Amino acid sequence: MQRAQIRLSSRLSLRLSFPVALSVFICVHPWLIPSSSRAAEIPEAIVPAGVGVNIHFVTGHEKDLDMIAAAGFKFIRMDFQWESIESKKGEYDWAGYARLLDNLDKRGLRAILILDYSNPFYEETVTSPHPQTQVPQKSTASPRHPESIAAFANFAAESAKHFTGRHVLWEIWNEPNGWFWSPKPDVAEYTKLAVATARAVRKADPQATIIAPALAGMNWDYIESFLKSGILEDLDAVSVHPYRDPKKPPETAAPEFERLRGLIEKYAPVGKQNKIPILSGEWGYSSFKHGVSLETQAAFAARQQLIDLCCGVPLSIWYDWRNDGPDRNENEHNFGTVTEDLSPKPAYVAIKTLTMQLSGYRIVRRVHVESEKDYVLGCENRAGQQKLVAWTLADPHTIHVNLSKGLVNSSVEGVAWDSKPLRCKTDKQGVALELSGFPQYVTTSFTQWRAVLNP
Repeated sequence: MQRAQIRLSSRLSLRLSFPVALSVFICVHPWLIPSSSRAAEIPEAIVPAGVGVNIHFVTGHEKDLDMIAAAGFKFIRMDFQWESIESKKGEYDWAGYARLLDNLDKRGLRAILILDYSNPFYEETVTSPHPQTQVPQKSTASPRHPESIAAFANFAAESAKHFTGRHVLWEIWNEPNGWFWSPKPDVAEYTKLAVATARAVRKADPQATIIAPALAGMNWDYIESFLKSGILEDLDAVSVHPYRDPKKPPETAAPEFERLRGLIEKYAPVGKQNKIPILSGEWGYSSFKHGVSLETQAAFAARQQLIDLCCGVPLSIWYDWRNDGPDRNENEHNFGTVTEDLSPKPAYVAIKTLTMQLSGYRIVRRVHVESEKDYVLGCENRAGQQKLVAWTLADPHTIHVNLSKGLVNSSVEGVAWDSKPLRCKTDKQGVALELSGFPQYVTTSFTQWRAVLNP
């Protein structure tokens, strides 16, 4: 693992983000979940099937994995570095990753493995400015010549073949529009590599699940150039990292997802329209001094999952699992759901509450209420049981949600973001909700509110 490279991810993503208008309407698109045999490996948009988190280890760390599973996460995302696997030219050592997948299997977890970075056997050393300090530094160029592209594609194909049946999502590179592409970002170079790699993996394992390009932010020119290359013929999903300024909450990603969906449909090949979902492959908020508070990080961690599902995004990876260090003044030390010594932060509690309260539920629709800043989501499980999830972007206040006549005779239970019980006031028409920035979960035994969720 090149941890310095990994930590750089979020800084680059934040710098590439830009202001967007707040979405006032969120559509749920269940049709975005493909039904083809390939895409059976993309999770359904049901909690917690697509709730995931980034990690930075391969072997060991079993306590970390126990805690990840206990929180209800179902996916981890981890680098699958070419140089460490092909440390002898022409030979591949997958032993460490095999142990990782075994440890994930024991806990009901799955993996996004990122096919990434270069190999000095096949590419030259180049000098480029460090993205923060601008001091010249040496690195191995990304695969951009015929020999190195062919070698990377072969490494990816052999890896997919070796791990056939292990339910891995194979992601091609990490943030190639940032400084993870050396010596500088180049969409033509990355696209050439991605096309060759996707075709090689598909040939090696026709049932492999392939995703890309894991872009940092929404660089629209880069995205469109990539999508129009024909790559969608072999991709099962399009992955992006919708990082944003800490003052911009998760809800601001909705119009970006909608715009990206339009581009995907524009370039989707015949037979794959409405069958290529968007994945939120990496995204989080740092609780460092100039970021968000621990409480806001917790609220955003839960809301990020909910908004992604509202936007038809079935898999959302929170960055990061664990704080990278103890310095509360350092941005990259504070993205974790737990501290560097594995003490749970409020974000961990918020995710665990969400996965427990909504286990088996999908979001049906956004319930109409008076203010566009108030979010009330109707959720339903396969048995027809229903819940409400609610929060606000405004200051805390109380709203009334009309459900149906006769509610006064039903049982209504509320649970706060931290799993503590909430009192819910009801009358003959509905329920009063005291909203804050934290999602709350409301359950009732009254079955006639279906008309509210499915008018």
